[in-house]
Amino acid sequence: MFGGLLAGGGGRSYAWAFDYQEGLGRYAAAGFAWYNEGHIPNHHRDGQAVQLWGRLPLRENRFVISAGVGPYRYFDTVAATEGRGYSNSHGWGMLMSVRAAYYTSHRWLAQLQVNRTQVFSGPNTTSLMFGIGYQLDAPDTPGPRDRAAGRAGRVTANEVTAMLGETILNSRRSPTALGGSLEYRRGIAKYVDWTATYLYEGAKQSVRRNGIASQVWLTRAFLDDKIALSAGAGAYLTLNERDIRGRPGEGDGRVSGIVSISASYRFDDRWLARVTWNRVVTRYDRDTDVIQAGLGYRF
Repeated sequence: MFGGLLAGGGGRSYAWAFDYQEGLGRYAAAGFAWYNEGHIPNHHRDGQAVQLWGRLPLRENRFVISAGVGPYRYFDTVAATEGRGYSNSHGWGMLMSVRAAYYTSHRWLAQLQVNRTQVFSGPNTTSLMFGIGYQLDAPDTPGPRDRAAGRAGRVTANEVTAMLGETILNSRRSPTALGGSLEYRRGIAKYVDWTATYLYEGAKQSVRRNGIASQVWLTRAFLDDKIALSAGAGAYLTLNERDIRGRPGEGDGRVSGIVSISASYRFDDRWLARVTWNRVVTRYDRDTDVIQAGLGYRF
């Protein structure tokens, strides 16, 4: 987890990120980041990046210098023309990062990182962030693991999870609503899950939408399979959407995109707790963040 300061677009703001990294050898790694660029003038932007890293371990692997670069898919709430107030703009860019990390003897690490975004439409930004990390699959000695530990079987068998949480409309005011979901999750390969989810985004006038999502996930389990982390993407079919007057909305019956990150804690062979952050990506300026947590059953 990172947090810090950002500059770009003629202003300054905060920045934060969730980051997961996995070794590809002593001098290379791959990473996934959910990066939030704060609120610079007329832009509320965040997105996901996949980066390839080169790294140089020093001082008996305790100190590591690394640099990473990769594609950045961003989602930006911007001031709109023609009286609409705002619009949800989506696009591509590159995220470039330089990092210095210090590894302790107890799985924890401290990190200092500089990020630079170069996007095809919109302002470019630079951020300086400090982070605290934890090695979920640590080696026997301090330092990064060369490669992730292997496993024999699938991370997931079958799971059914009910969740509740908050839906946030990505507008200038970011109104919220109480939502819920029911998810079926099945492992289809060693590190791959598939989910079918009924998603209820809420009943407030600002957020009145529900539908069915289908996603494919990359999944890893750690700490004797107690904790599982996953990132997924797929399609979201809106079954019902209403505007503030109760009439069918623009998204009624339309298919949108959905990208998500999720973490679960397995209490035993049957029960688990799960928290999921979904980003619904529309083509009609109704993007939402749906952040939910709940209890699930494994079988």
